[in-house]
Amino acid sequence: MNKAINVILIFILFPTMLMSIYVGLDLPISFLKTTGEFLPYKFEIFLGLGIFILVLLLRRSIRRWMGMRIVSKQKKFKWNTEVSSARKKRVVTYLLLESFIMTSAAVAIFVVCDDAWAPAGALIISSIDNILFAIVGVAIKGFRIGLSKKALIVADREVVLLYFKGLRKVSPHQQTIYFDYIKDLQLSFPIDCIAEDQKDEFFSVLEAQMDPDKVFFSKMK
Repeated sequence: MNKAINVILIFILFPTMLMSIYVGLDLPISFLKTTGEFLPYKFEIFLGLGIFILVLLLRRSIRRWMGMRIVSKQKKFKWNTEVSSARKKRVVTYLLLESFIMTSAAVAIFVVCDDAWAPAGALIISSIDNILFAIVGVAIKGFRIGLSKKALIVADREVVLLYFKGLRKVSPHQQTIYFDYIKDLQLSFPIDCIAEDQKDEFFSVLEAQMDPDKVFFSKMK
């Protein structure tokens, strides 16, 4: 989900920045026979872009915070632990990098065109949220993996939720664990979420949740 949102965000930012340049520098728009400064409905367009960006990033933020909240309730899981230290460092690095990119884009958009305050503001809000999420995640040890009788959840920069209903095969391969379901559905999550010294315990608990008559469990090689 995180990758999909980033792709959509980049796709939206290009026309937003292009419009900011045309309006901010008052460039001619020949096919409309006007210039950026006198572009009709520019307030509404910028406001709409800002609302769209804010809603898009707000959905991701809510999913992240809810994932952290759920997996932090350790007593509700049969097995629950922090993600590996390497994974945690990578998560924090990516969160701060995302924050830096969004802040830079917001400043660039607003400096070029102060009419674009709505999309710039949406990016700044999300940037602050990223930083807070990274700080809280580290402070409360909130980047975790939880394993219950019904599902596996990984909550850090992304939230991966894998239910066991309809599961037919579990197969670890290299750095990924694949979950194959009925109707040819396949989901996965990265093994590097789990610290090396906890992998054996994790796979033992995971296998114990499976019905051997319904789910083929491939051992880690």
